[in-house]
Amino acid sequence: MPVSFVHLRLHTEYSLVDGLVRVKPLVKSVANAGMPAVAVTDQSNMCSLIKFYKAAQGAGIKPICGADIWLASREEDGPLSRLTLLAMDVKGYRNLTELISRGWTEGQRNDQIIIERDWVKAACDGLIALSGAKEGEIGHALLEGDESTADALLAEWQAVFPQRFYLEVQRTHRVNDEEHLHAAVALAQRSGAPLVATNDVRFLKQEDFEAHETRVCIGESRVLDDSRRPRNYSDQQYLKTPEEMWVVFSDLPGALEN
Repeated sequence: MPVSFVHLRLHTEYSLVDGLVRVKPLVKSVANAGMPAVAVTDQSNMCSLIKFYKAAQGAGIKPICGADIWLASREEDGPLSRLTLLAMDVKGYRNLTELISRGWTEGQRNDQIIIERDWVKAACDGLIALSGAKEGEIGHALLEGDESTADALLAEWQAVFPQRFYLEVQRTHRVNDEEHLHAAVALAQRSGAPLVATNDVRFLKQEDFEAHETRVCIGESRVLDDSRRPRNYSDQQYLKTPEEMWVVFSDLPGALEN
């Protein structure tokens, strides 16, 4: 019996510093893998949307409109964190476009587009939120062993996104993936929050990893063999098939179904 999976976090080439995925090859790969839908969640922009929507519709694939954002901390000088937003309907699409636009007009700081928490709360209708895995603020708290803060943050966002907030888990062979996953599973068990599995896709094929790293280095003004440069990505962040994802998350079928 064939298995099903939908990628809900993916950067295209329009995520200028860390995405290699081209839209038309993406849609073709999704169709060939038998996946019914795919999300594009470029970093702080929706520039690929029209091209993506037309290509997906033409191939019989459901296009899911989304974006990854950098979320401001609750504390004035606290670290930024990731949040992924997906549009459920027309209202959600409009709210998401307004959030991204506001980030560009009011939230530019230190070469980053930062979205304030109050902006998200005011524009939450029609949107689904994924927690950002280990890069989200709940993930930060879990990795620090601060369960009370993680619980409080989860409750805060569940109130903003009732029945629409998911704890995101990943297994991409990166530092702290597994530690975060186990902590997130424990949080889900004590809170009843749903889990969702993503692969944080940056390129279509595993062999594209070196080209991706070259792009990252260009964006960071570094060279590939710089021993001091951050290694934030892995060769596992490709467009895995449903079968591959089910092997990776065989112990968490609910996260795949979600």
